Amino acid sequence: MTRSRAQDTNVCGVTAAIAVIDGKWKTALLWLLESGPARPGELRRRLPGISEKVLTEALREMETDKLVHREVHDVLPLKTVYSLTAFGRELSEALGPLADWGHRRLEMLSPPQALS
Repeated sequence: MTRSRAQDTNVCGVTAAIAVIDGKWKTALLWLLESGPARPGELRRRLPGISEKVLTEALREMETDKLVHREVHDVLPLKTVYSLTAFGRELSEALGPLADWGHRRLEMLSPPQALS
């Protein structure tokens, strides 16, 4: 899915929503930021496997989509903190039932446990 789909007003609402969370890391970032503001280094530590470049790109896109707020504190060295906006929190809450469905699906796909 292309980023342009996130601004296309002629698509269904589900497509528009998925366009802003598309990618490997954005839902994980939403989930981490639900617990409160975080610095980029903290987010990288909590998401093993994400590169600094990919983290920066994802956070910039999420900022453009009004899901996160970036605050830069004027201290040396510069301190940047990301937090969910009200819009981002609303999206995170909307994804809750989808997450529940996903967990049920994973349980359904799991092989039955042997009784001992």
